[in-house]
Amino acid sequence: MINDNDIIDTLEELETFLLLVEKGGLGLNNVEGVALATDNKTGKPFIAVLDNNHQLVLGRWVTQDVFDNGKDMVRRGPNKIH
Repeated sequence: MINDNDIIDTLEELETFLLLVEKGGLGLNNVEGVALATDNKTGKPFIAVLDNNHQLVLGRWVTQDVFDNGKDMVRRGPNKIH
């Protein structure tokens, strides 16, 4: 499920989102990972929260800048101390 009105447009917002997912602050179940991806129909980039079956649990659109520059943060995790 992706909310069209909720776009992550800065790396700081991406970091906050990753921390929320990591800490369980969004109330999601069976979260196994996150990934940056593109929508097959539109090509729009988004961040995907995936469950243990690699199914989309939650997605948020991201700007092209966040998609291009946030890959290491998604791969390695946010830098802030939790």
